[in-house]
Amino acid sequence: MTKRTARGTGARLTDTAGALAAKADLKGRTQARAADLVDRAGALTVQLREGATRVGHQAQGRAVKGGHTAQEQMAKARHTFQERALRTGHAVQERAGHAGHLASEKAAVAGHAVEGRVPQPARLVVRAVVRHPRPVLIAGTAVAAAVAVGVLRRGRRA
Repeated sequence: MTKRTARGTGARLTDTAGALAAKADLKGRTQARAADLVDRAGALTVQLREGATRVGHQAQGRAVKGGHTAQEQMAKARHTFQERALRTGHAVQERAGHAGHLASEKAAVAGHAVEGRVPQPARLVVRAVVRHPRPVLIAGTAVAAAVAVGVLRRGRRA
């Protein structure tokens, strides 16, 4: 138990000093605990920021990868389309070439047949027509247009 003096004040002084020491220690422990909690909160904040940054980078990486995949698919589709168009164009060009050669051969045969039947003085004109069909075709179209205009004018007068 406590040691009592004659006046009884000694016990109170020792108890009061112990209580004051305990209070002082409690304040120090509370401050240390508060500092520790502040440090933990700071560390958690840093961890959360790092996690958010990492997630943001991952999302950005996925978006870039998805964009590149879409670009690759579009380029592949465009390339396939161009190849098909090129093949189709070559096929059409080849067929047109064959048709042109066939028409040219038939025109040559017909020209030779006509040339053999034309009297001697007109053969030079026929040969010129066979050798240069485009100007003759243009002139023939102009003559046909003139005849058509003349026929239409006569039809209106009647």
